[in-house]
Amino acid sequence: MFILIALHLLAATVWVGGMFFALLILRPTAAELLESAVRLRMWRSIFRRFFAWVWLAIIILPITGYWMIFGYLGGMTNLGWHINVMQVLGIVMILLYLHLFFAPYKRLRHAVDAGDVESGARSLRQIRVIVVMNLILGLTVIAIAVAGSSP
Repeated sequence: MFILIALHLLAATVWVGGMFFALLILRPTAAELLESAVRLRMWRSIFRRFFAWVWLAIIILPITGYWMIFGYLGGMTNLGWHINVMQVLGIVMILLYLHLFFAPYKRLRHAVDAGDVESGARSLRQIRVIVVMNLILGLTVIAIAVAGSSP
């Protein structure tokens, strides 16, 4: 169980922490220092690297979560409210990420490759909105995980 919890927490930390850093630290700095075309190329490159880790996280999180539920917690009927909320929010986060990856991120890649700054900026704004939603959900899941497991 220790290994499952550790993997689960590490995957969540990479995903949520990466969103926090990108949105609240990297984004404003890049906007301050870089022109639009350079900033778009930078984000395309950053997302390529970060999204590889997110894919790993969205594989690890459900596997470890459901392994803990069915292997150690007695199945779905014995779950605390906090685990059910974490499941629902986690599924919503994964669905939002899948949309982000296959729609606005795909458009961003094509726009950057074509040198279309306007379309790229529009796609980047769409990505930012989804990342804000997922960051809020991810921080909520973390708070619920800690508060819900407390006596």
